[in-house]
Amino acid sequence: MNWLLNTLGTSIGKKLLMAVTGLCFCCFLAIHLAGNLTLYGGKDFFNAYAAHLHSLGPLVTVAGWVLLLLASVHVLTGLTLFYQNFRARPTGYAVNKSAGGRTPGSFSMPYTGLLLLAFVILHLVNFHFADRSNTTIYEIVANTFADPVYVFVYIAAMIVAAVHVSHGFWSAFQTLGANHPKYMPLVMGAGLVFSLLVGIGFGFIPVYVAMF
Repeated sequence: MNWLLNTLGTSIGKKLLMAVTGLCFCCFLAIHLAGNLTLYGGKDFFNAYAAHLHSLGPLVTVAGWVLLLLASVHVLTGLTLFYQNFRARPTGYAVNKSAGGRTPGSFSMPYTGLLLLAFVILHLVNFHFADRSNTTIYEIVANTFADPVYVFVYIAAMIVAAVHVSHGFWSAFQTLGANHPKYMPLVMGAGLVFSLLVGIGFGFIPVYVAMF
C-alpha cells in the first residue's frame, strides 16, 4: 500500500491518475451520447429510455457516486499538476511556438477543463436536479433547449469538450505506455474522430430539439 501511495504522490503517479480517470470519462461520454441519441426517436422513445435507466435504481446511484469520485480525482489532480508546473516555471516562454507537438488542445487543457467543470454543474442543475413533478424528462429537455442562450452555451461547451478530448484521449494512452511509432498515429486519429463525435453528436442535439 505504501508503494502505491508513494507512486501516486509523484508527478508520474498523478499523470497516471489523470490518464485512467480521463479514459473512464471518455467511456462515459460514449455511453451518455448513445443514450441522448434516443431523442431522435421522439418523445415516447426518449421517455421510455429514461424510465428504463431509472428503473435500474441502485445501479444508477452507484454509477453516480463513482462518476463523482472520478471527477473529484481528475479535477483535483489536474489542478495540482497545473500548480506544480506553474511553480516550476512561473514565467512563460518568450516565444510560444507549436513545436514539440503542442496543439490548441494540449496547452489549453487546464482552462478547457475548468470551463467543462462549470458547464457540468450548470447541466446538472438544469437536468439532473430539475423538478420532475407533473412533467417528463423529454419536456424538461425541450423546455431547456427552448432557451436560445442555453443552446448557445451548450454548443460552445461541446466545442470546448471536443478540444479537451482531442488531446486528452491520445495523451492518456501515451501516459499509459502506448507511445509507439507504429500505433500512436492510429491512437491520435481515433482521438480526433472521437472528439468530433463528441462535439457534433452532443452539439447538434439542442439544435434538433429546438427546431423539431
